[in-house]
This record gives sequence, C-alpha cells and structure tokens, in this order.
Amino acid sequence: MPNLTAREVGRRIATIRRTRRMTQDALARAAFLSLSMVKAIERGARAPSDDTLDAIAAALSVDPGHIVTGHTRTDSRVHTALPAISAAIAAYDIPADTPPQSLAALDAAVTALTQRRLGAQYARIAERAPGLLTDSLAALHQATGADRLRAAQFLAAIARSADAVAYKFGAHDLSARLIDLMRWAAAQTEDRIAQATAAYVRTETFFAGGAHAQGLTALEQAIDASPSPLGRAATAARGALHMRAAVIAGRTGDVAAADLHLRDARRLGASLPEAAYDGTQFGPDSVCAHEVSVAVSLGQDHLQRAFDVAADWEPPEGMPAERQSGFWIELARAQVWAGRPDDAFESLKVARSIAPQHTREHPWAREAAATIRRLKRADAESLTAFTEWIGAV
Repeated sequence: MPNLTAREVGRRIATIRRTRRMTQDALARAAFLSLSMVKAIERGARAPSDDTLDAIAAALSVDPGHIVTGHTRTDSRVHTALPAISAAIAAYDIPADTPPQSLAALDAAVTALTQRRLGAQYARIAERAPGLLTDSLAALHQATGADRLRAAQFLAAIARSADAVAYKFGAHDLSARLIDLMRWAAAQTEDRIAQATAAYVRTETFFAGGAHAQGLTALEQAIDASPSPLGRAATAARGALHMRAAVIAGRTGDVAAADLHLRDARRLGASLPEAAYDGTQFGPDSVCAHEVSVAVSLGQDHLQRAFDVAADWEPPEGMPAERQSGFWIELARAQVWAGRPDDAFESLKVARSIAPQHTREHPWAREAAATIRRLKRADAESLTAFTEWIGAV
C-alpha cells in the first residue's frame, strides 16, 4: 500500500461502509471475513492483504482503487504478470541450467496454487506462476525415473493454474500455449487420468474459438480413451469429461447429446463424494451446476431447466468459489433472458460476494449487468455502482 498507512486505509473503509449504511458485521458477512478482522482493519491495527482488500471492495461495491490511492487493481496485476508467464514457457522443451527446486517444495507449491485456482485468486496465481513454471520445467528436464513422472505431474498442474488466469483475463493465445504445455506434460506422466484432465481443460480452446462441434468430438474421443471408472479418481475423470461434453453439446444445440452426457455424468457422480479429483471438482453438486450451464448453453427455449434446478438446489459453501460463482452468473444470464432483472441482479451480487475476481472478469456477468442497467436506468445507486465495478458502463 504505497500511498496510505494501514490506519488511513481503515478509516477510508469505515467511511465508505457508513455511507453504504452497513454495520461492521454486515460488511464482514458480505466480504466473507471475520468480524474481528474487519474491526482490526478499520482501526488500523491490521493492513488488509490484496485478496482481503478485493473482498472488502466488492462488498462495498467500489473498486479497490477507491480505498487505496495507488493500489494496483487485480486486473492490472494479472496483465503485468502475463508476459513473464509467456517468457517462462517460451522454450519449454529445451533444457535450461536453472537449478531445480526439490520435488517436496514443488509439491507444496503446486497444492497451494491449485487451491488458489479453485478459489479464483487469479492475481496470486499470476504472481507465482512464472517462477513455478521455470522451476517445474527445470525439475522435469533434470529428473529421471519416478521423479521425472512426478515433475511432469507438477508441471501439468502449474500450467493448468496459469491457464486459468490467461483464459479468464482474455489472453486466449497464451491460454492455448499453456494448454499445449499441459498436454505435453501430461503425456509424459504415463497417467491416463492426467491425460483426461488435460483433455478436459483443452475444451477452453474450443470455447474461445467457437469451435463447439470440434470440441464435442475431441471430448468424446477423450472419454473413449479415459481409464475405466473403477476407482474414485478414474470415475471422476470420466464424469468430468461427460459434464464438459454436455455443456459444449449445448453450445452446438445438440439436445440429445447434451442430455446423454449429463445422464452419464449424473450416474458417475452419484457414486462419489463431492471433491476435487486431480484438481477438478466432481460429484453430485458439480453435476447440478453443469445442468444449469447446459440449459443456458442450449438457449432461451430451455431456461425452465435452469430454473427447475435452481428451485431445489444451490451451490454449497464447500464447493470451490469459481464453480459457485459460475452457477450464479449463468443463472443471472437465464434470469435476464426471462425478463427477471431484479432476480438477475441478486444472482450477480451473490456471485461477486463469493468470487469477486472471477465475477469481474466473466464476460457473461458483464453482459448481464449491462443489460440490467439498460432495463432499470432509474434504479438504485447500488446497481450503478455494480455496473461501474464490473466495467459494464
């Protein structure tokens, strides 16, 4: 925080909170923070981290820059890091002289990075990814035997986390390169589950290019090549592929294929506890979230399917933040199409409270917010603040 002390930041947060007529308890709940932390920040006893500041700013419906003069916004921090990520993978297949980290250190770093991806903490990932990509490539090129297989697993996971940032922030060329790196690393793991995961992530390139029919073909080939669903990890890998195939089938307008893949995903998910398997969340709740996604992908004639799911289910708190937020964003899109702007705005606010960075960078969230603003030009100040925050006006 280059221009303000912790006490000044706290005073500014308290002032904005009061203008919003929020109590400290309400701010804590909206920002998913403890009340004691909010109190400590406001009195200047504790300086908020970047992620905490983002959460508070989202809860107050302001940009972090309104709180901290000179504070670097999340999107700026990410875009600043993208060239370093690109440079780190420029010669991924050429061994370098970089001394590798220990595999134990990489293991711990990969676990932390994956948790940040599931929590939609993109700025943190962007800052860590270049160094971890360099370290994991060095480990892969210099290791042998079983250690080389582990290093390949780590590289695939790091590339996936870095891709999550590139894709969400619109750097689709870099995203495609990171996915190619992930697939290259997965091929060297000798692990068919890792290869299935890479095929799952590869679908982003088809989404970005609008090549939905080709994406469906690629996913169905990956399903055929995936290991038999005999254990939890293999079952989850195949189930996740079916979930994603259902969504991309919806984008092609193929109702029969979407329903077929959803049915298979539902069957596989019913046998598993909801959890992250090889970094991909799968289970009954994830299938429910994807049912909404499929309905929205199929278009306005299928909105009732989304509303039927949402009437009986909503994402549990234990589900990764990105997936929870994605559900509310897609539901908001369906609500806008159905002429329910008030409900859509409430859904967007829930999405933001769960994963501010994910919501702010999601094109459908921005599109929905802009549409709501057009429909309700004379509405409350909070709607104007939201559309300014998300960049829809």
